[in-house]
Amino acid sequence: MSGSDHVSRNRVAWDAMALDYVAAAERHWAQAEPTWGVPEAELHLLPHDLAGLDTIELGCGTAYVSAWLARRGARPVGIDNSPAQLATARRMQAEHGLEFPLHVGDAEATPFVDASFDLAISEYGAAIWCDPDRWIPEAARILRPGGQLIFLGNSTLLMLAVPDDEDQPATDRLLRPQRGIHRFEWPGDPGVEFHMSHGDWIRLLRTSGFEVEDLIEVYPPDGATTRYPFVTLPWAQAWPCEEVWKARRLRPGR
Repeated sequence: MSGSDHVSRNRVAWDAMALDYVAAAERHWAQAEPTWGVPEAELHLLPHDLAGLDTIELGCGTAYVSAWLARRGARPVGIDNSPAQLATARRMQAEHGLEFPLHVGDAEATPFVDASFDLAISEYGAAIWCDPDRWIPEAARILRPGGQLIFLGNSTLLMLAVPDDEDQPATDRLLRPQRGIHRFEWPGDPGVEFHMSHGDWIRLLRTSGFEVEDLIEVYPPDGATTRYPFVTLPWAQAWPCEEVWKARRLRPGR
């Protein structure tokens, strides 16, 4: 396979899955407050003040994160590889009377000029479906000096403990080596994911012009549920199944 075949493969995969995410889109768009499995009031993933910020959601899917940002005063833009996902996003915009630009495109090579945004964010999206060696430098390019990058995805530990069969939950044992993890292709799944070790993330962020501000390991509250079979509540309460990276685009001279 070529190094960039994942872009077209993921477009086909997400167009095919788009209908499966309509109900979640309707639920998230209707929420008054953001939640990431854990309420925003507890996780503090977003900046306290979003008013007037130019934001870009990388791999926005149905764009509910951008809707949450817009309601907090930001000027969001969304970009996603899947036209079918964006069709749902546009329907949600019309139903909720909330308009902002949505682009069909690749978060690894966006159409935006340098230093266009104050905040780049990805909840899954580019965070796991794009090659970090490409999308992280691209995020750095389109962020203004001092701009923030926030992305949430599966934890590195989860990716080492989950079986190849995604219908089986993560175990209490490491099932693959950490060294060199990058591109993941699951049996029977047409999509391509990307996951890295913490050390590789730190090096990539720093060489791309970012300063790492925080790494938040996410643990679900008691009684939490999920539609995904690859992690159980007891596992996720013992080990983080998700993590949030926060990084800041360095200013010149730093």
